[in-house]
Amino acid sequence: MCNKGREMKRIALGLLALTVFALPGLAALTVGDTAPMFVARASLAGEEFDYSLGDALKKGPVVVYFYPSAYTSGCNIQAHEFATRMDEFTAAGASVIGVSLDSIERLNDFSADPEYCAGKLAVASDASGDIARSYDIAVTGRREGAKDTRGVEIDHGFAERTTFIVAIDGTIKATIGGVSPMDNVQKSLEAIQK
Repeated sequence: MCNKGREMKRIALGLLALTVFALPGLAALTVGDTAPMFVARASLAGEEFDYSLGDALKKGPVVVYFYPSAYTSGCNIQAHEFATRMDEFTAAGASVIGVSLDSIERLNDFSADPEYCAGKLAVASDASGDIARSYDIAVTGRREGAKDTRGVEIDHGFAERTTFIVAIDGTIKATIGGVSPMDNVQKSLEAIQK
């Protein structure tokens, strides 16, 4: 009986641990939460600048989208789609900022690349992962030997792909995650247009 009790306890603890590790993807900030303000080094068309979410919100709502890494298949699609549809976001009065754990040097290349950000989409460096964590985004460590679509080693961790629509009062109006990169952009645009 004692061994059976210990075994049940071990199974229960194992299930609890699995649940805790599975929850970060579900724990992102939600509608009505206050978006953490941040300032980060960013790049647009290969030019570095200091991005401030607070300053951007003075001009209108902001789409803050977290993505795993520049020059990876899903992120390439998402960046290209945001860049292609940037005029629609602008017409709806919104701006867009992509945030990843990439270095600013990688983002300078990515933001200027005509295949992806095409000089239309600003991307910010969260090399420490602190911004992602402030939004309750799951951040994983560096994957040994991981390479991007150019064959360059990825030397940083990864943030979960999740997008937040932030209203000018700083509250989150929508959280979009768990969908394809294309659907993420479409749902973001639909949320902004509401």
